[in-house]
Amino acid sequence: MHRVEQLLITFGDVAWGPWLVILILGSGLYFVFLSRMLPFRYLPHSIQLLRGKYDSDAAPGDISHFQALSSALAGTIGMGNIAGVAVAIGVGGPGAMFWMWATAVVGIATKFFTCSLAVMYRGQDTAGHIQGGPMYVIVEGLGPKWRPLAVFFCVAGVIGCLPLFQTNQLVQTLREVVFLRQGWITEDQSFAFNVVAGVILAGISGIVIFGGLPRIASVASKLVPTMAVLYVGTAIVILAMNLEEVPRCFGLIFSDAFSGMAVAGGALGTVIATGVRRGVFSNEAGIGTEAMAHGAARTREPVREGLVAMMGPVIDTLVICTATALIILISGVWQNPDADGVTMTAEAFDATIPSVGIYILVTCIVFFSVSTIFSYSYYGSKCLGFLIGAERQHLYNYVIVVMMVVASVLSLDAMVGLIDGAFAMMAIPTTTSAVLLAPRVMAAARNYFTRLDAGELAPDPGAN
Repeated sequence: MHRVEQLLITFGDVAWGPWLVILILGSGLYFVFLSRMLPFRYLPHSIQLLRGKYDSDAAPGDISHFQALSSALAGTIGMGNIAGVAVAIGVGGPGAMFWMWATAVVGIATKFFTCSLAVMYRGQDTAGHIQGGPMYVIVEGLGPKWRPLAVFFCVAGVIGCLPLFQTNQLVQTLREVVFLRQGWITEDQSFAFNVVAGVILAGISGIVIFGGLPRIASVASKLVPTMAVLYVGTAIVILAMNLEEVPRCFGLIFSDAFSGMAVAGGALGTVIATGVRRGVFSNEAGIGTEAMAHGAARTREPVREGLVAMMGPVIDTLVICTATALIILISGVWQNPDADGVTMTAEAFDATIPSVGIYILVTCIVFFSVSTIFSYSYYGSKCLGFLIGAERQHLYNYVIVVMMVVASVLSLDAMVGLIDGAFAMMAIPTTTSAVLLAPRVMAAARNYFTRLDAGELAPDPGAN
């Protein structure tokens, strides 16, 4: 088992070498300059779309703009915002947060392009149902000869969408923050607790994920706003109580971003790579998972879904991850070498709001983790359906249920290595296809914004 864990850790580290950092940031910057920031100017229009102003139940697709964003955020607003930020600071120091911001800014443009393409080039699965996602963008947009790249994405997606990190960190939270803290179990009973908790969590998750996307979207559209408001509201209270420390923490992030004072190794490259790696894990811009959710939106206007998707990195990384980072830095727990992942964030909440804060965090973690598991089950099943047929994609849900139990007993580093490595592989076909097809997105965007400015747009037309 130790050898397997070391292999997974090495896989993640190699996959996230300098070449992938260049790919993620480079493609994002390409989208920013190609678009000349045009989509950024229409963020207020994104709010109108989310409010349903342009919705039509007769348009092709399965879910509304709001449900699509909620489903995507259910996958991104999760343990990456709580444990992921802590991992970033623990490995790369406070400066890693700066590079998470950089990833989010270029990620806004990346999501506009990848999610516009997800609607622009939707295809039919083997059951005849309309689907969206990088695999269909590749086949429908670039042509059948590119199908091996689509298969590569789906193979990586089947692995990367296993909710191992979320399960592992949720079980760790319940064990260390609740049961051990209250004395309900002893350290000797930890392994048995992990197994039982994994089984219970798998059972609860199975009730939702076997219901498919409509049920997942329905649950996510209720859970995501609730958990986001609770978490951000608590963070605002903590920051308000420690307002004098906030400027110092921001200064620490900016200075450490370029000084290279990483906790592990002290190298600037470590700071940058860690920030980009955790930023991408947090908002998934350029990975392709979010495109699968947005590709199911009810619309005939691809640009509309691209604009909605742009809100993801803003909410996920620029707001929620920043709040987590500031709380960790204010508390000082990031300097404790024994704290890692969600444990570090839990100690930060306990230090800033004694007795109460830690249990608010546990509540948020349960919501974050479970909602992410729901979304990942949909992403992974779509990838499997592309590979072996839509009529058999439900088998992925059984794999998830089993792997959730396995993930509850494996180490955090092994989980991070496996999922990070798979995410890196998913980024290659997603960004490659988006870069090649980006001019077509810009042509559609210029047409759309011209009509919008002229007041010629109406709700999505129904089916012909």
